[in-house]
Amino acid sequence: MNTENVKLSNRAYIAIGLMLFALFFGAGNLIFPASLGQQAGVNVWWAVLGFIVTGVGLPLLGVMAMGYSGAKDLQALAGRVHPAYGFFFTVVLYLTIGPAFAIPRTGTVSYEIAIRPFLANGGTDMSQMIFLVVFFALSLWLSINPAKLVDRIGKVLTPLLLLSICALIVKSLVTPMGAYMGATKAYSTAGVAVVQGILDGYNTMDALASLVFAILVIDFVKLSGAKTKEEVTSATFKAGIIAVACLGFVYVFVANLGATSVQQLGLLETGAPVLAESAKYLFGDIGALILAVIVLLACLTTSIGLITSCAKYFQRVFPAIGYKSYVVIFTVVSFLIGLYGLKTIIVAAIPVLMFLYPLTIAIIALAFLNNTFQGRQCVYAWTIGLTCVAAFVSGAETAGVSLGAFGEWFATYVPFHAQGMGWISFTVVGFIIGFVHKALVSKPEVNGEEKTA
Repeated sequence: MNTENVKLSNRAYIAIGLMLFALFFGAGNLIFPASLGQQAGVNVWWAVLGFIVTGVGLPLLGVMAMGYSGAKDLQALAGRVHPAYGFFFTVVLYLTIGPAFAIPRTGTVSYEIAIRPFLANGGTDMSQMIFLVVFFALSLWLSINPAKLVDRIGKVLTPLLLLSICALIVKSLVTPMGAYMGATKAYSTAGVAVVQGILDGYNTMDALASLVFAILVIDFVKLSGAKTKEEVTSATFKAGIIAVACLGFVYVFVANLGATSVQQLGLLETGAPVLAESAKYLFGDIGALILAVIVLLACLTTSIGLITSCAKYFQRVFPAIGYKSYVVIFTVVSFLIGLYGLKTIIVAAIPVLMFLYPLTIAIIALAFLNNTFQGRQCVYAWTIGLTCVAAFVSGAETAGVSLGAFGEWFATYVPFHAQGMGWISFTVVGFIIGFVHKALVSKPEVNGEEKTA
């Protein structure tokens, strides 16, 4: 009897892990390691090592942190800093993984992989606009009228997309397109490549999404029989391991595909044409067409999922506007941003990610350390407050905004700032100050009892 329970439990872990992988996995998870591979060349494995830290490790920690924290959702977890901050952080995160960047990216990646390679002149702004009109019209229609068809297509497409990528990977290993070329400046040495790989991992946005997807995972884990906090954390970890192991496998070999493609394809602007042209080179037009159709449909289901998730969240916090109105607003905004093209969207997202990722990493760390400081708000506030300062500086500088003397002071005196990680020292100092604050100031009492928050 016990053996049967273990088997059932293992099947549940696998099912939940694959569900989480399907939530994470999209065309964005393919284009960034492919581009990294091209840029890193001979230093590709060092760059992949860094990419895995933020593209694999952080999403796993994000899912685990939500399970360990016991918070009902992301806003509740971030609200431990202050309710206003919880609202601000959650709204910005949803907009980032929604209409500001991730949803438009689904349309532009689809165009770059599924349409542009087959156009004689390489495509025009008009051809991109026409495609995006059709793509987001379908997204709008299916988001307003959600049906089981979308879920079924998603369940079929994710394995098909993974199988097609595996075929591409195997073919590239058996008959590589070329040797590793020299690394670009951003990946010029092993150490530099690791750091750049860490920053490149931000682009997947999976660590941000993990804090949202984790709630679905936790619900399924509880339905599968987990009762206590320890059981939920353990089960969430096991399911998360399955998901991120699949992601890591894809990242390693797609990066290698990119690294060996430069000799044949040249250095391309983004990872989308790397995949499309590699498929065409290795399998001919038919192989490229099959990959194109699968990526197109996978991006469509991802677009629908993100639109519906964002619409449901904003309807909950701003109920004056109906669900369908939010769907229309987010779809139209995504279409308009998509007109700027994939490269512009990727570049524009970087400053926002440089701001959001330090805050995300800090809140994940605080969730795990919560019991060491009894969940005191002062520790959350000091840590996130100082992290915000450094994150703002990184985001502003990445966006090309001059901060004058303050920026010069940062560049001169803050450790690791030149590598884009100056926030680490601010986070650590904030945590120490918060811990000292906790030790010196007792919790205020309400009606003769200590406040628990």
